[in-house]
Amino acid sequence: MQTPGTLHIVATPIGNLGDLSPRALDILKTVQAICAEDTRHTRQLLSHFGLERPLLALHQHNEEAQAAQLVARLQAGDSLALVSDAGTPLVSDPGYRLVRAARAAGVRVSPVPGACAAVAALSVAGIASDRFVFEGFLPAKAGARRERLARLAAEPRTLIFYESAHRIEESLGDLAAAFGDDRPAVLARELTKLFETVLDGGLAELRERVAADPNQRKGEFVLIVEGAGDDTDARLVEGRRLYRKLSEHLPPSAAAKLAAELSGAPRKELYGTTG
Repeated sequence: MQTPGTLHIVATPIGNLGDLSPRALDILKTVQAICAEDTRHTRQLLSHFGLERPLLALHQHNEEAQAAQLVARLQAGDSLALVSDAGTPLVSDPGYRLVRAARAAGVRVSPVPGACAAVAALSVAGIASDRFVFEGFLPAKAGARRERLARLAAEPRTLIFYESAHRIEESLGDLAAAFGDDRPAVLARELTKLFETVLDGGLAELRERVAADPNQRKGEFVLIVEGAGDDTDARLVEGRRLYRKLSEHLPPSAAAKLAAELSGAPRKELYGTTG
């Protein structure tokens, strides 16, 4: 009976090519093929290290269809590597369907750890890192984004978001509206790259700094946001969220009274929070 190969989940650099580990390089040299989110991007990485390996496109649009064929190759004895464009595969990137199918078929799936933008940003943020939640990219449409943030406003754990250059300013504004202007946060941009910056401050302050400097609206972003804190803070955040929604249909005094009853937040703290 043919011994199955191994599916290696290989982390690649998020910017600085020196962050590719020796073990990752050895794996990429020896596998029969590399499954890549963008084969052009991965080909450039391999070229930098003088490698030539067969590349297979695996992205969100074809993963479901490709998984069965790739698992058949693994069962036949081939070993494959899975990489994303940058960082650790499956962290806000495709791949979990292939991993699930491989494990279900009894194929060994082995991690090759390395760079991860979310963890890199968290490590330099100076915000509580003992408990955190990764939210990835917020919805692109404003309405859906604000609805998601309203549900997260009372989350006590540190929150980690990814964001793109063309939405960072708008997303910071929505975060400030949902979480409060002064909620502490850290914005990490272009980590490990030439123009790496790490800014800290309240959400409103960060938005102002990004709005004032076009350079701070370029590149790739990780946003670390402090959690809502103790129960009192969480009740206040929830109360303000309810007040904003209720004030669309009720007079301010009635909206504040009902929001306070539902959330346990002090009624006097809820007025004037519709902005």
